[in-house]
Amino acid sequence: MVQQIKYFLKETVFNLWQFRGRNIFSVTIICLSFFILGIFLSLANNLRYTAQQITQNRHAVFFLKTNISPEEKRAIEGKLSNSEIIATFNYVSPDEAAQKFKEKFPQLSRIVDSLGFNPFPPSIEVTFNQKSLSSQVQLLLKEIKEASGVEEIQYNLKWVERVNALGRLLTAIGLFLGGILILASFFIISNVIKLNVLSRKDEIDILRLVGASNFFIRVPFVLEGMTLGLIGGLISLALLFLTIQIIPLYLGSSLGALTELIQFRYLSFSQSIFLVFSGMVIGLLGSMSSVSKFLKEE
Repeated sequence: MVQQIKYFLKETVFNLWQFRGRNIFSVTIICLSFFILGIFLSLANNLRYTAQQITQNRHAVFFLKTNISPEEKRAIEGKLSNSEIIATFNYVSPDEAAQKFKEKFPQLSRIVDSLGFNPFPPSIEVTFNQKSLSSQVQLLLKEIKEASGVEEIQYNLKWVERVNALGRLLTAIGLFLGGILILASFFIISNVIKLNVLSRKDEIDILRLVGASNFFIRVPFVLEGMTLGLIGGLISLALLFLTIQIIPLYLGSSLGALTELIQFRYLSFSQSIFLVFSGMVIGLLGSMSSVSKFLKEE
């Protein structure tokens, strides 16, 4: 048994080195396939992380009418005080809103001063409990929106839904493009192993004559395909790691607010294992498909 394992490993290494030109080509295609898939998974990971961060800071802003009466304001604050899903709320006067704007955007403060009037409406900033359900929040928002004196409501859940939708779209695109290239990898590995089998046809015939089983002949070629897939998957992870390190340095802050969304986030451990394991499976299937056509059971 030990001698057989040594023979299988020796033959696998010999095949990989003897036909290194075509094997390097196979590894390159596999690497490119999983690298592209990894890029889109990395972007989708960042979008999911961003959506999670927004969700953890669930808040809304109720913009009030400029001529809201004290009674209307007290009625709105009373509803918020009685709600179990409200963690905190704070009334922001027009003057306070203008001051916050100037502190956040000092380069635009002169524009506000030149208007001659305060363009900011009064508002109430609300933070929801982490345990509050989306349906409860939506019900409260609808109730407040219908209240007298409320002009408009701004709620970050819409951004969460948009970011999640974009993340799902990127994942789908990555799976589509990666799937096409992975399919190409399957056929390339299959053809490479096929060429390797043909190149060693005389040796295989001799093995048959001395009584070697088809299983004994198949194993080195199957291991060769799995090794090509494994190497391609590992190299794709290494390239992805370098890309995640370099791209932020190259982009800097040139994208402004989009920089937070268009960022690469490291793949999870399970995603990394999935890429490497998928590479081995592609190599396994490709080699078995090829070898089975030439080494059929008698």
